[in-house]
Amino acid sequence: MGNVPGPRDAGGTGASDGQYETSRAAFEAIFDQSSTGLFLTNTRLILIRVNERFARLYGKSPEECCGLTPYHFLSRGEADRLAGALRHVLDTGDPVVDMQVMGSSPIAPGRRRWAISLYRLHGVAGEPVGVAGLATDVTVRQRAEQEAAHTRRDLDLLNEAGTRIGNSLDLETTARQLLDVAVPHFCDLAVVDLYQALLTGDEDSVGVTDGSGEVCRVAGASAVSGGPELLGGEEAVPVGAVHRYPFNSSAASALRTAQVQVVEDGEQDGVVHSTLLVPLVGRDTVLGLAQFSRTKGSEPFCKRDTALAAELAARAAVCIDNARLYRREHERALLLQHSLLPPGNPEAAGLDIACRYLPGNTAAEVGGDWFDVIALPGHRTALVVGDVMGRGLRAAVAMGELRMAVRTLALLDMEPVEILTHLDEIARGLSDLSGGRPRRTKERDGSDLAEVYLATCVYAVYDPVMRRCTLANAGHLPPVIVQPGDPALMLDVPAGMPLGVGGEPFEEVEIDLPDGALLALYTDGLVESRRHPLDVGLEAFREAISGATQPLEEVCDHVLTSLETHHGEDDVALLMARVHGLSAESVGDWTLPPEGQSVAKARELVLGRLEGWGLGELADTSELLVSELVTNALRYGEGDIRLRLLLDRTLVCEVWDSGLVQPRRRRARDTDEGGRGLQLVSLLSEGWGTRRTPHGKTVWFELVLPGNETPGPDLTEVLASAF
Repeated sequence: MGNVPGPRDAGGTGASDGQYETSRAAFEAIFDQSSTGLFLTNTRLILIRVNERFARLYGKSPEECCGLTPYHFLSRGEADRLAGALRHVLDTGDPVVDMQVMGSSPIAPGRRRWAISLYRLHGVAGEPVGVAGLATDVTVRQRAEQEAAHTRRDLDLLNEAGTRIGNSLDLETTARQLLDVAVPHFCDLAVVDLYQALLTGDEDSVGVTDGSGEVCRVAGASAVSGGPELLGGEEAVPVGAVHRYPFNSSAASALRTAQVQVVEDGEQDGVVHSTLLVPLVGRDTVLGLAQFSRTKGSEPFCKRDTALAAELAARAAVCIDNARLYRREHERALLLQHSLLPPGNPEAAGLDIACRYLPGNTAAEVGGDWFDVIALPGHRTALVVGDVMGRGLRAAVAMGELRMAVRTLALLDMEPVEILTHLDEIARGLSDLSGGRPRRTKERDGSDLAEVYLATCVYAVYDPVMRRCTLANAGHLPPVIVQPGDPALMLDVPAGMPLGVGGEPFEEVEIDLPDGALLALYTDGLVESRRHPLDVGLEAFREAISGATQPLEEVCDHVLTSLETHHGEDDVALLMARVHGLSAESVGDWTLPPEGQSVAKARELVLGRLEGWGLGELADTSELLVSELVTNALRYGEGDIRLRLLLDRTLVCEVWDSGLVQPRRRRARDTDEGGRGLQLVSLLSEGWGTRRTPHGKTVWFELVLPGNETPGPDLTEVLASAF
């Protein structure tokens, strides 16, 4: 190796001659065969040895490189940096790691980047004798990092666009949101033009143009001094102005062809040197044009930028088109609010249902009255009738909001008074999270819309096992009940205050309904008219419904005919239910002590009852799920365990206990020994859930009866997937 220090010299280990020769040979092999460029310099920073890899990068042999300096391989500026680093390492002994150096190589075109690490070498006595360097070509890695950075930027822009664009149905606002995302992260200047016909409502002519139709500049943004007016030079168009693009211009071509146009440097004026003209296309209709420009000093747009601009514009175009369609379809959407009403003849366990709805305004076909039939766990059913104060489309909007709120709250299985309490808060508009103050809505002309959110409602829950109905009333007319052999009676349910008034708690009552009893819920349009007092209408309703033994559909028709409801003064909603609770043979009800043997006992009871019902096909699944629920009740619940099976259109199993903690499904890890019970219940059942009771909670699951189910997952596969 000549005067090149060996490993012993470099490390000063004091090894024996045999160890020295062995280490030296190992060093020689590593140095020559390394895939990384290696070099050694003396104290004068002259190369005294390089490996094959280093020499090959510069088209030389290792011998030809010896005696050269960094100035023979690099530009003066880069050579100065490397020489300074070599001197620093030699003087201080502090290594330099991953120093980035730019240069070129005769065997690889283009600029190259190397990461160089430098370490001081020591002689036998510990004196500095030179510097060892490692040079790694990181050009490809750098390009990959730049590509990844561009990708991250693109994804960040798209994510921001998805968050910020489209939260308004105003055309100009959506255009400004697009520019807020694009400037300055994507471009330096940007403007948006929309067809003037789009803004004026003359939408038949939107998109039917040669590209030179009238457009309005609805938004502009700039990250440089001079503002968006830099676009166009002396012919710049201010925001809000209406103008036309010349037929032969690139902008008109983009509008005409619905294709992105790239304006070359030679076509630009002033400081702008690169522009993308991106048409805004929604539902195959050109709505306008977005211009994205970069000024001198910024990189020109590339193909990646063109694709990103098209994606940003497409997202904005969808939102602009939605705003256009919303404005045009708003009235039609209101007219279709009657579709929120449930279909005729809804089904319910233990009840025959019939319903009628008549709008007070036949032209609008909808109003503020609504009714609903909601299936609840345990084969229970919620019956709802409500009436928004007011008429027409405004009342229909409020009706739709309140009805959907009722369905959402009902699925949480709350008590009737809790349902009405939450509805009252919704009706009062308690949604201002910043201050918790009621919010009042006003029309553009200043008229108050608060009265639209005043409504009456009666909410009833029927349990076909107990044959018990729980009712709560919010300012609504009292329900009517007809028991077999008795005249119709008005139920004495505390009326409470209408929804939206607030300040007073609601009350609920429970009544037992024998089989054959008839319950009627209705709105005031059925019994109230300018031609007679309300009491007269209520009495006429009682007479029409008393002693009714016909099918419910005929009873409904008879009531509507008798009361002359086609007066068109108010909406009419009528919901009637005839009771036929679940028979004792369809119910299994047992109480189990809180001990381990109860799990096996529960399985035995369930299997026996299913065998008696001829539902042996459900035995395996029911046995497994009952075991899980009873085990959970033993482990996490309190007191005695009540097990109940209910057979109607489906099979429902309920497990009751006195614990107040509601179970929740979680995803067990592979190493967990438990935590998969509710996961199995969810996978194998048609549905499951939990609800509070006056003395604890109930957890339930539902299974479809044989012959009615769609092919489900194999039990073995489900069990395997849970572990």
